[in-house]
Amino acid sequence: MTVSIIVNGDEVAFDRRPSVEDVVARALADVDGASGGRGIAVAVNSDVVPRSSWATTPVDTGDRVEILAATQGG
Repeated sequence: MTVSIIVNGDEVAFDRRPSVEDVVARALADVDGASGGRGIAVAVNSDVVPRSSWATTPVDTGDRVEILAATQGG
């Protein structure tokens, strides 16, 4: 069963139904110098998912996941 979701505007396929934690882990693996998840906020279908719920919040085919990282600067 392939699950296809949209992550920050790009289609991403998983071989099983992922959790928000799985989606974030894959996204961070693709980024050099990843912060280990610090300063990250996640929304699924425009609903913010608290970090404490990432491991238990499933993502399904067609869901839109936005992963936002805090940045410093002025």
